[in-house]
Amino acid sequence: MTDRNEIDTRFTVAGTDIEEVKRKNAESGLSYKEVLEQLVKTGGYGTKAYSDTNVEQVKKEIHKHLH
Repeated sequence: MTDRNEIDTRFTVAGTDIEEVKRKNAESGLSYKEVLEQLVKTGGYGTKAYSDTNVEQVKKEIHKHLH
């Protein structure tokens, strides 16, 4: 038997099954953030703001023969 509170929290006022939406979202592929992360890793245009690259470390690596 289903508890009335469970029914109240599972469905929106419009009748949308929240748990079903969550399940479908989990199966739908990459999130927006995951896409950005992939673009950053592969050198996507305009992704500098999302990059975790240490620019100073890269510069040191490139110019290590100068020191």
